[in-house]
Amino acid sequence: MRILIVDDEPAMHDSYRRSFAPAAVDTGALEAMAAELFGKDDDAADPAPDTTIDFTLTHAMQGLDGVAAVEAALASDEPYAVAFIDVRMPPGIDGKETATRIRKLDPNINLVIVTGYSDFSPIEIAKAAGPADKIFYIAKPFEVAEVTQMASALAHRWRGDRELAEARATLAAQVVQLQEQGHELAANESRAIHMANHDSLTEAPNRLAFRRALTDRAQLSGQFAVAMVDLDRFKLVNDTLGHLAGDELIRTICDILQTSIPAGGLVARLGGDEFGLLFDTPGAEAAEMECQRILKACTGTFKVLGNSVQGGASFGLIVTEPGETRDPTDLMRRADLALNDAKREGRGVVRLFDEGMDENIRLRRAIEGGLSQAIAKGELSLVYQPIVAREELEVIGFEALLRWNTNEHGPISPAVFIPIAEETNLIHELGDWVLGESLKVLAEWPGQYVSVNFSPRQFRRHNFVARLVETVQRAGIDPRRVQIEITETAIFDDADRAADTLYKLRQMGFRIALDDFGTGYSSLYNIRKFALDCLKIDRSFIDGMGRERESAAIVHSIIHLGHALGLGVIAEGVETEAQLQALRVAGCSHMQGYFFSRPVVQDRAREIAQARYMLDPAADDAVEPGNGTHG
Repeated sequence: MRILIVDDEPAMHDSYRRSFAPAAVDTGALEAMAAELFGKDDDAADPAPDTTIDFTLTHAMQGLDGVAAVEAALASDEPYAVAFIDVRMPPGIDGKETATRIRKLDPNINLVIVTGYSDFSPIEIAKAAGPADKIFYIAKPFEVAEVTQMASALAHRWRGDRELAEARATLAAQVVQLQEQGHELAANESRAIHMANHDSLTEAPNRLAFRRALTDRAQLSGQFAVAMVDLDRFKLVNDTLGHLAGDELIRTICDILQTSIPAGGLVARLGGDEFGLLFDTPGAEAAEMECQRILKACTGTFKVLGNSVQGGASFGLIVTEPGETRDPTDLMRRADLALNDAKREGRGVVRLFDEGMDENIRLRRAIEGGLSQAIAKGELSLVYQPIVAREELEVIGFEALLRWNTNEHGPISPAVFIPIAEETNLIHELGDWVLGESLKVLAEWPGQYVSVNFSPRQFRRHNFVARLVETVQRAGIDPRRVQIEITETAIFDDADRAADTLYKLRQMGFRIALDDFGTGYSSLYNIRKFALDCLKIDRSFIDGMGRERESAAIVHSIIHLGHALGLGVIAEGVETEAQLQALRVAGCSHMQGYFFSRPVVQDRAREIAQARYMLDPAADDAVEPGNGTHG
């Protein structure tokens, strides 16, 4: 521990040297005496280390020399802990000025004013060289113990102050790092949300954003129109002038649509050369006139990369009726049907939807009637798709997927019958059947869990938790082997109630997975308030990883978000070795998809579960996949 002595009297420096000189102790004689009195114990522990402080003294005869010594010590990163300063030191600067200058150089040094007589009061010195808690006084002549005890106490304090300052600096750096990580995470989330909701070519809202806006508008009163727009002869532009020209034409038409849309309307690029329009209207006639006006603006000759291109478009239009059920999927489907009719009629026209265009309406009615009898007729079945861990491709669970094979119409996709079941309340009966059948197969598996999809209507059922718990207990199944898959729509319709429901389920041991993550309303704030175990990345992002930087960025952001929140991340729709390796590098914890296995029947699922590892994904039996809430 370094001490600075500033005094103009040589005799005082000698006194300091004697005061801090180490005491000469014959340790050998002491040890011999102790051995004679108490006996020597060869196994005795070593004595505690000496905690006394060794002092290194620096002597300065004048104040300026002392200031220079402090400056040099700081430059060499060997600062002084204590400085003993005489007040009267002619002919140079006095002790007060010396202390003031030293304090400016080193705010942490402890100053001890040593004097027999001072021209300055302690208050004056403290004002110039304070703070008061770092300046002390000893009167001349001093006692040796007084000086050494003062030096020891201040040295310990100086060391403690430095350690505290280092700890504070470390803590401050960690706080800054956490803040930077928080800002980075928020920025990544913001970018991911923007990319997930906007088209990279035109920066217009994409299909996801359009669907969300349509869902929100459908819940409000008043009539509105949905139009699907497809560019005429666009393939000819791509084939003759190249994709850059095609991209430029798409941007040009998008600008025209956004300029021409009625006030408050929305233009979205749905994919390829297709756009969606959403705007309020007093009726079908007014909406058709608006679309005719927009069509005219899109028709003509445009300059694209120095080439003259003939532009045109076809419109399919649906206008809501007062009091009717407004299902967003059905509205978009009907607008698409009208667009297809416009193309068949020779393009360049606006076609308003009418019921004659929809051959599926009759099939829908037939499905509604047949679905209620599907369980009784034994037409329903389940298939299971493995969920594997990243490193060794261990099968840790299976997703149960519902299939319906009718005698009259053959196989019907879940994407068709699940929405109908939702609307007719048959979803509860189907959901109970799926859960019951899924629990039966668990006894055949050595430890994997089963993941069961629950629709928004099921999740909002008033006795959902009680019925689920009762079913699982009756089957004698550990809740930890049951994963509940829900979509973002299911939990954000009533976020507070959903948060309470999920908390209860987690408390009972159920696993919770948020399905199709990245396609709904999620944000960092929303996700962290729910009791979740994992996020499932929608297959559309996995499919686009190899072609679109935006999809890859979204996947990486979701994985990063999952890690930050302590959640597992399951990538759906893994179909290639390249996707598997990319997801492994990104840190995705679990995966499922055709690369490992198509959905398989119960017997094959049992074989896969007992084998535990996906050693040869290509050898798995193929079962056609489905889409929708149950697969």
